[in-house]
Amino acid sequence: MFEPSSRYASIAQATLELPDGREVRHVRRRFLPQGSALPVLAEVTVTDSDRLDLVAARTLGDPELFWRVADANDAMNPFDLVAEPGAVLHVPVPQAGA
Repeated sequence: MFEPSSRYASIAQATLELPDGREVRHVRRRFLPQGSALPVLAEVTVTDSDRLDLVAARTLGDPELFWRVADANDAMNPFDLVAEPGAVLHVPVPQAGA
């Protein structure tokens, strides 16, 4: 259902039966890891023109892994991470199956 690099790839799926008998398949809730518990690959200083996908592409080799950077910095809103030039972001070591 999801690409292997997706944050939802390892999350279990479930089925909900609606009152009218229809079944709706969905992904269970994803719990965010503690950013401080993730091993750090690099620290990146945000510039004026940075976007999180660009940071992920430069450091992890894939712009779609932006969510790993957000997780490592305990960000509920990824846009906040690059809003302030000069901020330092932690880029995590990629974890298999995470």
